[in-house]
Amino acid sequence: MSHVKASGSVAQHAQGKRHGKRLGLKKHSGQTVKAGMILIRQRGEKYKAGKNVGIGRDHTLFALDPGKVGFTKHHGKTMVVIET
Repeated sequence: MSHVKASGSVAQHAQGKRHGKRLGLKKHSGQTVKAGMILIRQRGEKYKAGKNVGIGRDHTLFALDPGKVGFTKHHGKTMVVIET
């Protein structure tokens, strides 16, 4: 007979069933945005902030001015720009 009670199995089954963080592109190329709208949520700087785009402390990119979203390549990184 066992001297130690078995640990609960509920905690083991909950692993891997966490909700996603909803990262990624929120606005795509050519879409019209207003100032303050979130363009991309990311971990690290996968996309860099270009003209008229701000960057939050969690690396979120957002529009500083109204306009259309565009993407360009610069030194191997994709930059997000807002064309007014």
